[in-house]
Amino acid sequence: MTLSFFDQFMSPTFMGVPLVILALSLPWVLYPTPSNRWITNRMVTLQAWFVNRFMQQMFLPLNQGGHKWALLMTSLMLFLITLNMLGLLPYTFTPTTQLSLNMGFAVPLWLATVLIGMRNQPTVALGHLLPEGTPTPLIPLLIVIETFSLLIRPVALGVRLTANLTAGHLLIQLIATAAFVLLPLMPAVAVITTVVLLLLTMLEVAVAMIQAYVFVLLLSLYLQENI
Repeated sequence: MTLSFFDQFMSPTFMGVPLVILALSLPWVLYPTPSNRWITNRMVTLQAWFVNRFMQQMFLPLNQGGHKWALLMTSLMLFLITLNMLGLLPYTFTPTTQLSLNMGFAVPLWLATVLIGMRNQPTVALGHLLPEGTPTPLIPLLIVIETFSLLIRPVALGVRLTANLTAGHLLIQLIATAAFVLLPLMPAVAVITTVVLLLLTMLEVAVAMIQAYVFVLLLSLYLQENI
């Protein structure tokens, strides 16, 4: 039973072909393509409103140099939200529960922000490793600690997204299994468990959206430090 709970996180294959490729390409098919017409449908209007509001909130504290990342950050946000939401459907696979995929997103983007800071303002970028007013005996220790905290950022990004989604999926499956087992034995308890399951599913929908937003928000904060 313990192994079956974690089978949902295994990458499915069909005739030797990993279906994670299909799962990663599916979000781009679901979104409508905006047209040049003045009057569009409600879906395109809602999509444009969401993108505009997100860009305003995300890039308001950034200067003009950070606005070059608007397209990348917005696309990543929509991509992660769609993957997380599709993973809540029955008989589906959530690619963002794989740590390797999340690290593949986090490490290159974090490294790009660090390299931009080292290229544009190396003194300020290196100054983050040593807080102002540090006593002289503590300088070597603080440099090591700040360097470690800098290198651990992409790991924290990937692990946070993976852990939150994995924990939510496991909890949903555990409660659903309990409701199924209790139905013939204690119907009243099974009904209460089903209500808890529905509430937890609504919470997971919120978590799926919030975690995608937090992932992109932290990347924008890292970018703000280096531009």
